[in-house]
Amino acid sequence: PPVDPFAKIRVDDCGKTKGCFRYGKPGCNAETCDYFLSYRRIGADVEFELSADTDGWVAVGFSSDKKMGGDDVMACVHDDNGRVRIQHFYNVGQWAKEIQRNPARDEEGVFENNRVTCRFKRPVYVPREETIVDLHLSWYYLFAWGPAIQGSITRHDIDSPPVSERVVSIYKYEDIFMPSAAYQTFSSPFCLLLIVALTFYLLMGTP
Repeated sequence: PPVDPFAKIRVDDCGKTKGCFRYGKPGCNAETCDYFLSYRRIGADVEFELSADTDGWVAVGFSSDKKMGGDDVMACVHDDNGRVRIQHFYNVGQWAKEIQRNPARDEEGVFENNRVTCRFKRPVYVPREETIVDLHLSWYYLFAWGPAIQGSITRHDIDSPPVSERVVSIYKYEDIFMPSAAYQTFSSPFCLLLIVALTFYLLMGTP
């Protein structure tokens, strides 16, 4: 049967009818950010949209802390056949173990312009299960992406993938931007203080 084309991710809804996280260049959107995630409640489900600048996989992890380990992870994986599949993992230490019980449904994904993009739903409430968290509770969101080999995920692209600054509630829609490393250099308080100190030193040292 014919397959409907993948509907582009809308960013003008961010902070209004859905929550968004953007990581990358200031002002980036779902097609230009290094990493993008959105979430919104639809009845008893939460719809997630993910996109990243990679030809392998893009994922979000739900964690009780800001560290990798013991996390429920949903990943969109680009396989050798050109398809994007939604898989469920559980982080055991630094290793992601695929879990056969996959809560995702209404899955769709696409690989275009060297980006993996996907959309899926999963229930807000689930029976008590170690590897699947209840999304009505608040969690830190772990953001990661990286290469895949024959449809299997490998180590993420950056050593310290971004993490939400605080726990995320699916009942609160925000539009949060996190600058990537290339755009953090002169924006951190320490760097600004260093620039001021160097400027003062140079001025004082000028005859």
